[in-house]
Amino acid sequence: MKKGLFVAFWAVAATLILLLVALPINLQTHLIAGLVVVACMIVLKFFRLQGIWRLIALALGTAIVLRYVFWRTTSTLPPITDLVNYIPAILLYVAEMYSVLMLFLSLFVVSSPLPSRRPPKIGEAELPSVDVFVPSYNESASLLASTLAAAKAMNYPADKLTVWLLDDGGTDQKCQSTDKLQAEEAKARRAELQALCAALDVTYLTRAKNLHAKAGNLNNGLEHSTGDLVAVFDADHAPARSFLEETVGYFSTEKNLFLVQTPHFFINPDPLERNLGTFDTMPSENEMFYGIIQRGLDRWNAAFFCGSAALLRREALQETNGFSGISITEDCETALELHSRGWKSIYVDKPLIAGLQPDTFASFIGQRSRWAQGMMQIMRYRFPPLKRGLTLAQRLCYMSSTLFWFFPFTRFCFLISPLCYLFFSLEIFTASGGEFLAYTSTYMMVNFMMQNYLYGRYRWPWISDLYEFIQTVYLLPAILSVIANPSKPTFKVTAKNEAMNLSRVSELGAPFYIIFGLLLLGVIATAVRVWAEPYKADVTLVTGAWNFLNLIIAGCALGVVSERGTRRQSHRVRTMRQGRFIMGDKVVDAVILDVSVGGANLRLTQSALPGLKKGALGTLEFSPYSKLPINQLPMEVRKMSMDEKGVLMGCRFLTDTPEHYRLIADLVFANADQWSEFQKRRHQDIGILRGTLWFFSVAVYQTGRGLAYLLGLHKFGAPAPVSPSTAAGESAPLAK
Repeated sequence: MKKGLFVAFWAVAATLILLLVALPINLQTHLIAGLVVVACMIVLKFFRLQGIWRLIALALGTAIVLRYVFWRTTSTLPPITDLVNYIPAILLYVAEMYSVLMLFLSLFVVSSPLPSRRPPKIGEAELPSVDVFVPSYNESASLLASTLAAAKAMNYPADKLTVWLLDDGGTDQKCQSTDKLQAEEAKARRAELQALCAALDVTYLTRAKNLHAKAGNLNNGLEHSTGDLVAVFDADHAPARSFLEETVGYFSTEKNLFLVQTPHFFINPDPLERNLGTFDTMPSENEMFYGIIQRGLDRWNAAFFCGSAALLRREALQETNGFSGISITEDCETALELHSRGWKSIYVDKPLIAGLQPDTFASFIGQRSRWAQGMMQIMRYRFPPLKRGLTLAQRLCYMSSTLFWFFPFTRFCFLISPLCYLFFSLEIFTASGGEFLAYTSTYMMVNFMMQNYLYGRYRWPWISDLYEFIQTVYLLPAILSVIANPSKPTFKVTAKNEAMNLSRVSELGAPFYIIFGLLLLGVIATAVRVWAEPYKADVTLVTGAWNFLNLIIAGCALGVVSERGTRRQSHRVRTMRQGRFIMGDKVVDAVILDVSVGGANLRLTQSALPGLKKGALGTLEFSPYSKLPINQLPMEVRKMSMDEKGVLMGCRFLTDTPEHYRLIADLVFANADQWSEFQKRRHQDIGILRGTLWFFSVAVYQTGRGLAYLLGLHKFGAPAPVSPSTAAGESAPLAK
């Protein structure tokens, strides 16, 4: 009975929406209706109403979006016989319909995401054996030491846990290369990593040839291991001690479970966050995916493997002959294949690893190009909409995940369309300025409200537009190349821990300055056309406003490609742990304020310590979470200062033995709760109006900063504007 009433309710609601969409009303009535819907959504959002009310708000917004689609389809396209105007107009129309399609797919995926889970309890006797794979290609031994030490420190019976370093940088193929320098480097790398693994009690494994990139490396690990479950961590993804405690239990309750995926948490900012100075206060880009979208996919049994921070069942992988390697995104491809065979996945919404993001804009673009090309390959070779074995919901979910990467086409159309009118008088839509403003303004307001309703705490206004804009320039040709030749892309490892000693314009920055100049000319063209053609002023002003919005985003992008230099070689994590600083026969209580794999900041409770100065040697003593044979780290004092609470001291670790790496991993990575707390401090919904004002102020400043970098004036720059939360007195000092 209850289910029947529920279906009847939504049938009536759908009928009313369709009637509203096709109802012939005048412009003023449409504008009023749109504003009423926006007001209703604001009220529902203000009172934080969930459940059916959340769906009602999204349904109201959907009605306005569909009405906009109806108007654009029936009233705004030029005749097909007028090809000069029809071609740019239909391209813009297709781009808009793609955006609407992606909006509806997003609504399906995330309208009701699953809440966080609690891991099932399992007795120690029933625990399965686990192989931990850390695939590597060209990462340094010091970076790998941190990850391997953290993996070995996971809280799990030692006789059921085997950690493997899968080294693709020291293969026989590389060691026997005809390039003598490359061969010597590969041999030296193999010897160094074998020694590291022996010291950390980790199993070293390489292979004969570098076939099928990361997927081939993982499959080689499968062939040489026997564990019931397989955990995968990228070389820069260090797990917390609780990783297996939070994930293994699910496999005991779900017999056909192949995957438990956890979020990727990063302790360093990406290039946008670093160059705009938003890392401590604004949610990171990936938090929208891991905080909302994966939870939405999880509701439909479509949460997919993300390449790392995951636990997989060996039995399932054996069914598909290991990890899929047709595309360069083996993670999503593997999940798609196993979902189609009836296997299930689970997403655990808690950060249990800490990793590194690309430091430079060039590396960031290289990473995203690989993701985009890999998803295009999956569309070409696997084609999720028609993949046999998937449920309808899974088809829609995988469509959302793969079709998303067509956004460069849409962003490109939105960028050039107003210029087509302003520069060449091309008629990109047939409507008056009043009609376009009325329909577009209500559509945009409703769109912003729906996005805020779905992602408010995880994505601030305009930030998605900025991320898409900075990627479009380089992802568009990358996508076109893979469409033309699907087998062309090859797997490329993303560079991490890159040196950023000097402030400079990125080597990929030139196109953004050119685009900014063209959009600035568009502003001038707007003024000229209003003066020369006053009878078309309404259309010109609306189109000019559109171009001006593009200019604001492009100006902010100049700040993104203007790389801020930093002397710090590693990224700090706030810890606030108790310890002692030992220098000679003197022992002083200390608080470990923050720590990185390279050093720590301490506060000494005693200000007078003979011989304490820059360059002095000492030892940090603390109680590790894990049972380790030592509890002391040698260090060198690098800087000192005083405040009202004591001596502040910056120190560099002096790592001499593998046990030192274990202690550093315990300090930096053992406690996952610190990452959740840091994320929660950033998860705040600042609202559309406040977020827009903040973004525009940042864009103005970043435009000036980007132009200053271009002219070589950046050494005299002013501080960046603070984010709304910082202005309110909040702080979130994870990475200092």
